[in-house]
Amino acid sequence: MRAPDPQGVCGGGERPSSALSGQLLVVFQAVMLGTEEAALDNPAYASLCGAHAPLAQVRGRARRYPADVAPFLALPHPPSPQDWRDAADLVAPGAYVAGRFDDGEPPDGWRAVRAFDLVQMVEEHVAGADSTEAISLGAGDVPEMLELVAQTEPGPFLPRTIELGSYLGIRRGGALVAMGGERFKPDGWTEISAICTRPDHQGEGLASALIGALIANIQRRSERVFLHAMGTNTGAIRLYEALGFRVRERATLTVVTRVPLRDDAAA
Repeated sequence: MRAPDPQGVCGGGERPSSALSGQLLVVFQAVMLGTEEAALDNPAYASLCGAHAPLAQVRGRARRYPADVAPFLALPHPPSPQDWRDAADLVAPGAYVAGRFDDGEPPDGWRAVRAFDLVQMVEEHVAGADSTEAISLGAGDVPEMLELVAQTEPGPFLPRTIELGSYLGIRRGGALVAMGGERFKPDGWTEISAICTRPDHQGEGLASALIGALIANIQRRSERVFLHAMGTNTGAIRLYEALGFRVRERATLTVVTRVPLRDDAAA
């Protein structure tokens, strides 16, 4: 992709002064950063159009993950009435999905059930660090992972969520006591998610060790790291800031359900 050319600097003509060149370099860097982060405005949609396209269930421009992978419905922003009609073909009446629908109330045929305030954070000066305790988790570990998630509630983790990316865990006495992994994958980015520690092992630095190991793996792929935290979870936000993340934006995750229509009932 060709880099942005602020003020047409690369188009020839008189060479700018060194002072102006410095100003234009700052502008150039800001434009590039904004371009690189644009996919994070709608990360589920960017993922389902990119790295997670093989998992996508698609109607028109509407996309969703399989119900046993992740509960996310992704629409382009802003969604058109047709996008919502296409989404209705992907969501059964009475089923629940979640997404960033920033246009207020959903249209007829849909009902908002609950909303969560999120903070999106991106790496600023993070440094990955491999951990000798962090081990790769696979499909055979999913039952224990689901049990740990039930105890700690880090966010949605379902029987096939592990297909979204790499997951690492820490065991003590053979038991899985901490885990974390990868979720959304917009181009050039990977989200870390589902970071959790069993209550009787909290305060031992396991979450930080897993985050460091996940970051190291992502940076080896020359990708950048981002994450989401509940806006009310000030402790987690402080931890991520201490690890070198910055708040990029605040957003709302809305859980919606499709309201059964007369045609659905007749069917």
